[in-house]
Amino acid sequence: MLATLTTCRYTYNNALAERIDKYKTDKISVSYVDQANHLSNNKNEYQVSVHSQVLQDTLKRLDKSFKRFFDGLKKGVRVGFPRFKAENRFRSFCYPQSGFRVINEGTHIRLSKIGDIKIRLNRPIEGKVKTCIIIRDVDQWFVVLTCEQLEKEPTSSNKPSIGIDVGIEKLATMSDGSIIQNPRTLVKAQDKLAQQQRWLSRKKKGSKNKTKQRIKVAKLHRKIRRQRDDFLHKVSAHLATNYSTIAFEKLNIRGMLKNHCLAKHISDASWNKLIQLTTYKAESAGGCVVKVDAKYTSQNCSGCGERVSKTLAERTHCCPRCGLVMDRDENAAVNILNRVGSTQINAQGDNVRPTTNPNWKSDRQLSLN
Repeated sequence: MLATLTTCRYTYNNALAERIDKYKTDKISVSYVDQANHLSNNKNEYQVSVHSQVLQDTLKRLDKSFKRFFDGLKKGVRVGFPRFKAENRFRSFCYPQSGFRVINEGTHIRLSKIGDIKIRLNRPIEGKVKTCIIIRDVDQWFVVLTCEQLEKEPTSSNKPSIGIDVGIEKLATMSDGSIIQNPRTLVKAQDKLAQQQRWLSRKKKGSKNKTKQRIKVAKLHRKIRRQRDDFLHKVSAHLATNYSTIAFEKLNIRGMLKNHCLAKHISDASWNKLIQLTTYKAESAGGCVVKVDAKYTSQNCSGCGERVSKTLAERTHCCPRCGLVMDRDENAAVNILNRVGSTQINAQGDNVRPTTNPNWKSDRQLSLN
């Protein structure tokens, strides 16, 4: 697997170099089709030992990077030019259609040109397996199987609806008054992380000790990421299980990250990932996730609609018109829930996620031994 990953990385870098050189010398844009046709007839001794579709998918990754870059130029959005991949920046390869098969009742997976590898399933495989992605995570390997499932029948339930206001001090405040505290995973580990990074900076460049220390830092980052993901999975599962319609604000998180005072805390909270996890779990449970307009949800009174201006430091909502006094975030959550009706009627596209999807896909992640 490591040899395959290395060959794919060299294929990616060589294809990128070819595109750059051709344009600089001859002003010619090389397409994916050109590179794929050239690859099929000019494989080197290393590429011969890798499944053909894996190499083709590597070229498609490069082609997608160029398309994103040029689309960004057209739309005026800043998107980085495709970069050459170092060893620690190329961590996966993909079997897009064939060349893999789960065997021995789910205890092994057979990968073309690699062999049979023992796996541990974290849950049963459901539906038809379509693609297989092999991922290297520092010193561990994972396989992600994307499955296609049949249409699920909508389920009728008497579960209540809920509005959720996400934040930094409290990860989520619900319209029923319940609160989910922010675990602040990164903040709790930042002292240890800073210590390990200082030790890394003192190591001699290119030495074995620097490589060992780099792996220690990477493992610590992985631990932080997994702690955060575990918490978000539990929260999203709780929401999908207990509520039918779950309303979130439609936030411009990318714009909010430009605030350098709050960027670290916003990233640590991972609001967008919470919404993504809740969305697919709610669909599976027969519910739905709705995104509503976030404008004035914190300022408007949930009791009478009066707009009460507040600074970020003011954490209590006090309405001079109707006398309503409640937590600022809870007031916002109630406003979010109140906007669900109009959003479901008028909004189209990604505001409302359907309860069923005919070709619903889910990722099955397994650990390789």
